[in-house]
Amino acid sequence: MITKDMTRELIGRQVVDNHGEKVGKIGQIYLDERSGEPTWATVNTGLFGTKESFVPLQNADVHDRDVALGVEKQAVKNSPHVGRSDERLTGSEEDELYRHYGIGQGRTDARHATGERTDRTDRTDRTGRDRTARTGGDDAIVRHEENLRVGTETEETGRVALRKYVVTEDQTVTVPVSHEEVRLEREPIDGTEATARPGAIGEAEQEVTLHRERPVVDKTTEAVEKVRLGTRTVTEDEKVSDTVRKERIEVDDPQHALPRDERRS
Repeated sequence: MITKDMTRELIGRQVVDNHGEKVGKIGQIYLDERSGEPTWATVNTGLFGTKESFVPLQNADVHDRDVALGVEKQAVKNSPHVGRSDERLTGSEEDELYRHYGIGQGRTDARHATGERTDRTDRTDRTGRDRTARTGGDDAIVRHEENLRVGTETEETGRVALRKYVVTEDQTVTVPVSHEEVRLEREPIDGTEATARPGAIGEAEQEVTLHRERPVVDKTTEAVEKVRLGTRTVTEDEKVSDTVRKERIEVDDPQHALPRDERRS
């Protein structure tokens, strides 16, 4: 059972539902104006804990360091958005929460001493819940602001494949080639050689074989380079924006006991 003596210790504690599943952390405690007992709490849920949901402290208890609720996590996530425009819960807002969680019937703090049930909307000024962050018994109100907490995550943006294919192209190479040509050479015979070779009149024939070079084409395959894919990290600035909420505190001072510039913060 949660009592008013435990209020100081509840702020910031982890909250679990009736199945032991984590819900969030307690942000604020709402006290009954008449009895001072804690009746409602806000739990910071959602991404980065930016959403506040009301949870009932009825049937709640502390196990180890966690606050165990008597309701399910899904009911907390779907709870009505109330308590946004005032520092207390109105009777109609409280009724809406009671209906959502299916509790509140036969509550003794909602009855007169005679035992008759009164309309909580009519008794808001007597038994409304202060939206306060009292940590014990003081009357201080803690003002909260939402701040953006931005991080990064890695996601896949695409894939690049490395493949090779064959293309053909014409290539011209100049090759030096040689060939033989016929040349007529005349050499006179002197008297001594003429005497040694007696001549004869007749026909004679001599055949000369000519040669030439021609280009011969052959192809070989050789490695010319290595190609691989790599990645590099490029850092750039990207702006992100979102809407944040701030709590404002305003003093209801009909007697003007405080200076005007101190009535609101």
